Amino acid sequence: MIVALTGSTGNMGRCALEELLKNKKIEKIKLLVLPDDKRIKSLIKKHKKERSRIEIIFGNIAQEDICNQLVKDCQYVINLCAVIPPHSDKSPLKAIECNQIGVDNLVTAIENITENQPKFIHTSTVALYGNRNSKHIWGRVGDPLLVSPYDIYSATKLRGEFRVLESNIENWAVLRQTAMLHSRMLADNMSDGLMFHTCFNAPLEWVTAHDSGVLIANIIKEDEKQNLKNKFWNKCFNIGGGIENCVTGYDTLNDGFKIIGGSAKDFFDPNFNALRNFHGVWFVDGNKLNELFNYQSQTISQFWKQLEKDNPILKAGKIVPKSLIKKFAIKRLLKDENSPFLWVKSNDEGKITAYFKSKENWLNIPKKWKDFPLLIENKDEEGNNIDYNNLKNTENIKLIDYFYDINKSDEDITIKDLKNVAKAHGGELISKKFEQGNLRQKLEWKTQDGEIFSANVYTVLKAGHWFNPIYKSNIWDFDRLSKNDKIFAQIWHDSHDTNENNCYSFDENFNSIITKK
Repeated sequence: MIVALTGSTGNMGRCALEELLKNKKIEKIKLLVLPDDKRIKSLIKKHKKERSRIEIIFGNIAQEDICNQLVKDCQYVINLCAVIPPHSDKSPLKAIECNQIGVDNLVTAIENITENQPKFIHTSTVALYGNRNSKHIWGRVGDPLLVSPYDIYSATKLRGEFRVLESNIENWAVLRQTAMLHSRMLADNMSDGLMFHTCFNAPLEWVTAHDSGVLIANIIKEDEKQNLKNKFWNKCFNIGGGIENCVTGYDTLNDGFKIIGGSAKDFFDPNFNALRNFHGVWFVDGNKLNELFNYQSQTISQFWKQLEKDNPILKAGKIVPKSLIKKFAIKRLLKDENSPFLWVKSNDEGKITAYFKSKENWLNIPKKWKDFPLLIENKDEEGNNIDYNNLKNTENIKLIDYFYDINKSDEDITIKDLKNVAKAHGGELISKKFEQGNLRQKLEWKTQDGEIFSANVYTVLKAGHWFNPIYKSNIWDFDRLSKNDKIFAQIWHDSHDTNENNCYSFDENFNSIITKK
């Protein structure tokens, strides 16, 4: 068996490679590595005993010939590579090149193999669901995909996923990765202003890089046994970490700072972080992959304990005055070009509006923590009393109306269901015939703007895609769209007023633009 793997030097990729090498039925693993990626040396050194089973292809996923070379003679192609924040924010063209063009190249290369076509596993992201808060803190595959304004990462991943779902690959699977804990987490998050994008009340479900790697390896092992059949292939899943790993942005920061004897309140002020426009959600269906592949083994608390054990120098932070840590480790990053604090100070109207609603709203953020509403302290985003623990009670989960029974079997979905969904989006189903039970049938749909697009039934009903400007341009027009789209509105209006009329976009240099409509 030959397996192709992209993203092997990344956090999830390193763990996936390690687990895949344990499967002796895999004769060779072909790694696609960027020519200037210095991390490959340490990776090969770590696996020097298995060097004969590893083939390195130096190149870029944006190169068609390289993708053809990578997938040739493979039984499985696993795409884990992505340009993620903050790199995508700083180098948006690279994000487009990898997350969008590269995926298209990889899919095309597989489609062109007509005999013994490899199976394709593609990792997508929780970022597709956009901003969530306590009003719809739980989500699932099928929820609308409202990628956050100015997040080029989520926009390009959305387009890449759509390409996979609409491909002619015989066997594919899309895995939407949740927030991931990894060994380099602290260092990665102390280099720029990205951590200030995380809303304190944002729902985050974590999974470790190790568990994600085990998942990838277990998919191959279970498929070898021919156990998957219609349970896995040609479906979209959320990679979750389990209920114990469902927390908030504040909880995460707080747990991390405990290692150096502090808390989030010691090092952050309430106005350091965004109030909206992040991405994160707790997965009501996150157990589905675990039931198939039994990969969840590590909790958040176990991760932090291990991180502290592996990095004893962090304990030295306990003897350093907290005021000094705040000044020299945290506050210095407020001046970074990727910090919301800097956007406010420089009057970047587009990003101020996207992340805070208005500058006035930012100015009105409480100065003291005792006045700032936190879910963990039983206050919702508007300061109302809630029971935080009750939000985690899976018996009380509040889901949206999909305008059809999303739990219906494929065979029971009717053309009436398709029409209802299209109408709820403010559009309509153009195609007149639907072969009941065939969710891979491509149909013609019309948006509320009168634009006709082609997409199969699974993509729209089961995976939550609905065409809008972000699919082809860097235009986030959800304020306008949600006024006529009943599915979008349920999520978008949780954190955006119905009277907001902002269209967010980038200029040719990826500077923010905001247009009032």
